[in-house]
Amino acid sequence: MGNLKEKYTSYTAPADLRQAGVYPYFREIESDQHTVVKIHGKDVLMFGSNSYLGLTNHPEVKEAAIKAIQKYGTGCAGSRFLNGTLDIHTKLEDRLAKLTGKDAAVTYSTGFQVNLGVVSVLGGRSDYLLLDELDHASIIEGSRVSFSKSLKFAHNDMDSLEKKLKLCEPGHDILIVVDGIFSMEGDIANLPGIVQLAKKYNASIMVDDAHSLGVLGKHGAGTASYFGLSDQVDLIMGTFSKSLASLGGYIAADKEVIEFIKHNSRPLIFSASMTPASAASALASLDIMEREPERIQHLWDVSNYARKRFLEAGFDTGISETPIIPLLVYDDLKALSMTKDLLEKGVFVNPVISPAVPPGRSLIRFSLMATHTFEQVDEAVDKMTAAAKKLGILNRPVEMAANVQAKV
Repeated sequence: MGNLKEKYTSYTAPADLRQAGVYPYFREIESDQHTVVKIHGKDVLMFGSNSYLGLTNHPEVKEAAIKAIQKYGTGCAGSRFLNGTLDIHTKLEDRLAKLTGKDAAVTYSTGFQVNLGVVSVLGGRSDYLLLDELDHASIIEGSRVSFSKSLKFAHNDMDSLEKKLKLCEPGHDILIVVDGIFSMEGDIANLPGIVQLAKKYNASIMVDDAHSLGVLGKHGAGTASYFGLSDQVDLIMGTFSKSLASLGGYIAADKEVIEFIKHNSRPLIFSASMTPASAASALASLDIMEREPERIQHLWDVSNYARKRFLEAGFDTGISETPIIPLLVYDDLKALSMTKDLLEKGVFVNPVISPAVPPGRSLIRFSLMATHTFEQVDEAVDKMTAAAKKLGILNRPVEMAANVQAKV
């Protein structure tokens, strides 16, 4: 027998948090993902979900999933590469290519696999990956598997990006990879600036629209659409687990690029394909997203209202400009204590502490859905303000956020 048990006996971080009564993870939900959920039989306002369009319990989406199971069964029993491609996979890919303005698209079983499988496969040993320092963990993992050299630039800082571009040897491929909306900060990538530099240094661009799909752009098409730069972005990635109320992900690009990815990306070739229900749910969600622009508009209306109320209450919302609103706490224990207090008072939010964020930059992540009402926002903000006052975290100097964030 190995020594794994002995090796990890010293790992006590979760136990320490449980002992302190502030462990915030794996909280069991007993209902669907709606604006109000059931936890231990109690109604709780949900402000910790990524279901931006509020479609996870939409009747059309559920009906599409049921019909797909009735027709195709519960799984595909193989990878897309071999026996796991269904006609609805192809239909979904065609829809996504059209939505993003690209020639083609291919779907993966999860969004994490997309970034892992695409970022890792496109470059060779003499090529370069340039990553925003706050890119999602899946992009970072893809860069670790890649043979390309990885360079990080300071968050959304074009001067820093150009400095890194100047370090790349001429004649080698350069891929700049950024989140469209950054999942913790809630700000939008400076895509116009990135495009300008990419042209200057002959670099390609990949945008992760996991949190932008259904939120930004025409019909929710994403960040490139939002800036009118779809033809200037080489690869557009997105997930189904957020706005599209399902599970899976996609990459859209020129057909030649997609052809290469389909025949070389290991997480695609060696993973089972999306379940029929997942593909059908995503298709149904696309239908609703495209025909109901008012759903996206309400998402923005309620998000802007919430941010205004938080600022008036004295919270530091950082650089957020989207339905993701970070409430800077600057103290891990206070963030955990506030999360526990809020859950007891009927508000579900997510704490984000180091190492997920730099030390001293802990926060409460508050995220909106298109199905939230202004009254629900008011109730949550009032309860959160009371909890924050008790912990003494309101009216913190905004400069602290800038000082904590290190330059690369």
